[in-house]
Amino acid sequence: MLGNKILGGALALTMAAMGGAAMAEYPEKPVSFIVPWPPGDLEDVLTRMIAEDFQAEYGVSAAVVNKPGGGGGPFPGAIEVAQAPADGYTIGSFVIGVPVVGHQIGIDELTPEKFDPLGIFLTYPFVIATSKDAPYSNIDELAAYAKENDVALGHFGDPLTPTQVTKAMAVTKGFEWGSDAAFDALDCNTLASGDADVINTTLQLILPCLDDVKVLVSITDERISLVPDAPTAGEVDPEMNIALWNGLFVHKDTPADVRAKIIAVAEKTVMSERAQNVAKETGALVYWQGADDAAARVARNIETVAKIQGLLE
Repeated sequence: MLGNKILGGALALTMAAMGGAAMAEYPEKPVSFIVPWPPGDLEDVLTRMIAEDFQAEYGVSAAVVNKPGGGGGPFPGAIEVAQAPADGYTIGSFVIGVPVVGHQIGIDELTPEKFDPLGIFLTYPFVIATSKDAPYSNIDELAAYAKENDVALGHFGDPLTPTQVTKAMAVTKGFEWGSDAAFDALDCNTLASGDADVINTTLQLILPCLDDVKVLVSITDERISLVPDAPTAGEVDPEMNIALWNGLFVHKDTPADVRAKIIAVAEKTVMSERAQNVAKETGALVYWQGADDAAARVARNIETVAKIQGLLE
C-alpha cells in the first residue's frame, strides 16, 4: 500500500511538472536574433534595438548573433534559422534575398520555402558607388568606359538582388564587368585600397567618405535624400524597379501567439524616436510593414527578380 502511495505521488509530481512545462509562456529562455552579416550596418543596428526592447519587455536575455557568410551571402545564417526549432527562440533578420531567392538556388536546407515574415522594417539606402576620381559619373559614362577598360565590381554575393541588379544593368547598357568578387564588407577602404573599382553597398557604410565617393545609382524605391542626384535603378530601367529591404522572419511552423509577442515589440521599436533618427542620419527608410503586406511584397519581388534573371540569361 505504501509503495502504491509513493508511486502515485511520484506520478502526480511528474504529470504536474509536464503540465507546467506545457503551460510555460513564451519567452522563458534566451532569444537569438540571427543577422547574417558582420556588425555595424543598418540591419544590425536596428535589430539590436529590437533585441534590447524585447529583453526589457519580457525579462529574458535577447541578443543579436552575427553570422556572416562571405561569398555565400546571408544564406548560411538563414540555414541556421531554418534548422532551429520553430519556437520563436531563433529569429531571422533577413534581407530580401533570403525569402525571395533562397529556396530557388539549390540550397536544400531552404527548399521549399521555410520562412514567414513577421514584418519588414527597413529599406536600405543601397547604392552603386565608385571613387570620386573615377573617369565616369553616371551609369552611361561607366558603360562607355567599361567597353574599353576592365572595371572590377565588388558585391555582397552573386545570388543577392543588389548584385543581380548591377549585373543586369551592365547587360542593358551593353558592357561586361572586367571582374567581380564578393566581400563581407564594402566600405571606404574597399575603394581606397583598389580592391574594387565599383561597389554596391549601403550608403551607411560609405558615409565616412561620402565626399570622396560618387554614387552612380540607388537601388531604392525613391531617390535618397543624402544623394539626391543619383537616379534609382527603376529610373535607369523600369524592369529593375526594386528596393532592398530587411525584415524579421520565423520558421513557418512558429505558433501564432509567439509571433504576436515578437511583432508587438518590433513594431514599437522601429517607430520609436531612436530608430527614426537612424533613418534621418542615413537616408534609410525605417517603418513597420505587417506580416500580410510583407508576404505580398515578397511575392511581387519574386516576379521582379525573375525578370532581372531573364535579362542576365
